[in-house]
Amino acid sequence: MRILVVEDDPILADGLAVGLGLAGMTVDRVETCADARAALATSTFDAMVLDLMLPDGSGLDVLGEMRRRGDRTPILLLTAMDDTPDRVRGLDSGADDYLGKPFDLDELSARVRAIARRGNGRAAPCLTACGVVLDPASLSATLNGAPLSLSRREFAVLSALMERPGIVLSKPEIEDRLYGWQEEIESNAVEVHIHHLRAKIGRDTIETVRGLGYRIRATS
Repeated sequence: MRILVVEDDPILADGLAVGLGLAGMTVDRVETCADARAALATSTFDAMVLDLMLPDGSGLDVLGEMRRRGDRTPILLLTAMDDTPDRVRGLDSGADDYLGKPFDLDELSARVRAIARRGNGRAAPCLTACGVVLDPASLSATLNGAPLSLSRREFAVLSALMERPGIVLSKPEIEDRLYGWQEEIESNAVEVHIHHLRAKIGRDTIETVRGLGYRIRATS
């Protein structure tokens, strides 16, 4: 899951990046409305954590622009302005959730998972396909009921495929889930992770669609 954090407080932004990273998310960070607009113009995110009070304007302006152009990226507003009218205004402007400062990182992670899940049209907290069950909250996995050991990257690749069973994901789309802006993309990383996953869950579970990418079988 790739998350955009828009927060100008460097200490808080560092904490968010570390906390969400430990929860298995790939985090990109910006500090201003202008940088948020640039990020959204060039990248796709599973969810966004958006501060309201930014150096060059209000996060509500960014939120309003996104919704007016049809951008449905799930958004959690994060702000010190936690009075009821502020929450109502944010939610009525198109936010999916609202969390006041200070906050608990575990709660924030859970709320981000929830809005991303709803954004994908999924109600169940776990992903299930072909006998595999992934729990994003605990970063745990099972195969036919038995514990399944996955690396962080393997979990991310498998999550991306299982969120859209039967749909082909290209190599760049999978890479977007694995790497933030500051991380170097290894040329054959996706192929290596797919190879390891097939060894663990079965070669026929993840299909290669030549020239297009990979998909997980839609039926178990």
